Amino acid sequence: MYDVKIVGGTLVDGTGKERYAADLGIKGGRIVDIGKCDGRAVETIDADGAIVAPGFVDMHTHYDGQISWDEELAPSSIHGVTTCAMGSCGVGFAPVRPTDHAKLVELMEGVEDIPGTALSEGISWGWESFPEYMEVLDRMPHTIDFLTQVPHDALRVYVMGERAVHDEAATDDDIAEMRRLLRESLEAGAIGFSTGRSDNHRSAVGDWTPASEADGKELAGIAEAFRGLGHGVLQAVSDFNILHGDDHFDAEWAVLEQMLQAAGGRPMSVSTMQRDHSPEQWRWILDRASKANEKGFEVRCQVGARGIGVMLGLQATFHPFMGFPSYKAISRLPLAERVDAMRDPALKERMIAEKSEPVAGDGSMLPPLADYFLSNLDMVAMRLFRLGERPDYEPAPSESFGAAAMRRGEPVLSLIYDAMLEQEGKALLYFPVYNYTGMNLDAVHEMLTHPLALPGLSDGGAHVGTICDASFTTFLMTHWARDRGHGRIPLERIIQMQAHDTARFLGLHDRGRLAPGLRADINIIDFDELALLPPTMLQDLPAGGQRLMQGARGYIATLVNGEVIARGGELSEARPGRLVRARSRSVS
Repeated sequence: MYDVKIVGGTLVDGTGKERYAADLGIKGGRIVDIGKCDGRAVETIDADGAIVAPGFVDMHTHYDGQISWDEELAPSSIHGVTTCAMGSCGVGFAPVRPTDHAKLVELMEGVEDIPGTALSEGISWGWESFPEYMEVLDRMPHTIDFLTQVPHDALRVYVMGERAVHDEAATDDDIAEMRRLLRESLEAGAIGFSTGRSDNHRSAVGDWTPASEADGKELAGIAEAFRGLGHGVLQAVSDFNILHGDDHFDAEWAVLEQMLQAAGGRPMSVSTMQRDHSPEQWRWILDRASKANEKGFEVRCQVGARGIGVMLGLQATFHPFMGFPSYKAISRLPLAERVDAMRDPALKERMIAEKSEPVAGDGSMLPPLADYFLSNLDMVAMRLFRLGERPDYEPAPSESFGAAAMRRGEPVLSLIYDAMLEQEGKALLYFPVYNYTGMNLDAVHEMLTHPLALPGLSDGGAHVGTICDASFTTFLMTHWARDRGHGRIPLERIIQMQAHDTARFLGLHDRGRLAPGLRADINIIDFDELALLPPTMLQDLPAGGQRLMQGARGYIATLVNGEVIARGGELSEARPGRLVRARSRSVS
């Protein structure tokens, strides 16, 4: 007698081997039979004509605050993700002293574009140490499983206080205490340690992030906490001092390698993307990762599924006119009133004749890139597109606003202005900031097919006013395995990458494949009908905060631990998801 039986499907089992027809039997949250499953079942799911695949493991999310009040963990949970890792990029909410709650909220708001009011009202707190944080989360049911990484920024603020946010170097005593706290967290089951080293990361009040300028001595001293442990990973995001020139690349890589060596052989992943200011840098990262692996280390490159871009619109965090004086005069009006005002031809004429005032710098969480964008709209418009009702994430150059303006002989700002008023001001424009230097995704294809690549960077739960990249898992299947005219990647390989490969990197051996004895974390997918829906802005965060939400069509069902958490793209009432502690993982 099975709890659940899935019949008539075609299995893509996560190993990379060719798909095959088989039924699948589940009991007690585990896969118990694959093949001809003749036994009766409490529930039978008809998967005729569908793909049956393992649940996806997202190794780069930011649900650290949201998870304390939200059981659903959408949009990840409606895009086939059954396990996610939080605490990415060095930001998070533990350890924390009660007096530092606001500091960590400002960091998360600035770095990850999550409304500070929503975090302040929504986070339950009730913890100080990282193990206490894990205990609080462990008591709350969720749709999907989750893992925790210890974030460098929170660790630094906890140990160094105000010195952490004033760009001071950590003392030997500071480093020793951070190492002790990390070890304590790892022994309690944390999956790893993350650090953020980006010039584009600022707090909500414009301060540099505490860990952004930490030196190699500090990182190595903290990473020694991994020595003697059989689990744990390192995660680093860095722009390799891109604002200071390419010659800083070697020095920055040396810092990361110093941390890697001190960790005693634990695996490390590095965010990898193509940046316009140094369009070949991603190749250097892949090359250095390869050389590190030749030395006996395990270094993998986290790569995105498409352009790392932003959604622009009147409801979004960012749009082309936000720094223009005439727009600033109406910016606090409700959306409908702003739209009515902007439909006045006189206001339009006045606004498109203006220049943007600075929006970044001191007191602003926006990076310097924002002012560059607003000051060079004519040039930027060559890479600015309508997203449309059927989102196109690899648009042709001819579809850009710049190209359209040249064809029509109209000012490009006029076209952008009108487009923003479409759908009663709810229209979204798409600007791929990274991974689109060549005006296509050829570089992304090369990254994804590199043997050291791991799909990541989805930022689920973050940048909620500008992106919805938690849909990366769906896009990998639709675009790369089915729709792209050239450079397709077999579906078997796509499933393997985002289920088996990510699970194994994180040290999870009980999921990521379809095999007897493994967890019944499963996706049933109508691959032919699978499609991304256009993102929409919801006002459903605490304190009325807003976030972009993107659904998908084609997911017949998603199971976590043998329970159906979603059917037809809608979440059920099932909440089987729990904290996964690295020390107690099940190995088969």
